[in-house]
Amino acid sequence: MLIRQERHTDIDTIFRLTQAAFEDHPFSDHKEQLIVNALRAANAMTLSLVAQWDDEQVVGHVAFSPVEISDGGQDWYGLGPVSVAPAYQRRGIGRALIQQGLHTLQSMEAKGCVVMGDPDYYQYFGFRHLPELVYQDVPPEYFLALAFCQPTPQGYVTYHPAFFVQE
Repeated sequence: MLIRQERHTDIDTIFRLTQAAFEDHPFSDHKEQLIVNALRAANAMTLSLVAQWDDEQVVGHVAFSPVEISDGGQDWYGLGPVSVAPAYQRRGIGRALIQQGLHTLQSMEAKGCVVMGDPDYYQYFGFRHLPELVYQDVPPEYFLALAFCQPTPQGYVTYHPAFFVQE
């Protein structure tokens, strides 16, 4: 498996695999593929990585985009959506994409990353609930952060408007 930057020729594949990855997900509003396209169209994707399988087929994708923090904290990013084609799930592809993305963010001197998701999964990467960072209308245990340096900002986190795309 090769993890690399997204190419223009990957866009349609990323759309389809993201749609398929979230098709049966119980906590999805099934707009993740639209979010990825909206982030790309707004030039708001800081990092877009794909996983390419042995046959050169793109089977996974992860996006990272800037978030705003109400105290003015800078250089924080949101992880997601992350998707893996259903036939390739449970092979460590999502994990590898996330690890590479976090490593790349650190090399870009990012200060931290937030994610909304399953705490049991994301704690593996070092994410945890930080009470000083809040995302409204989501149970706090599902909004996690990973600080790359101190001090950690304090305030409300806002994702890019692309996350609120309508169909």
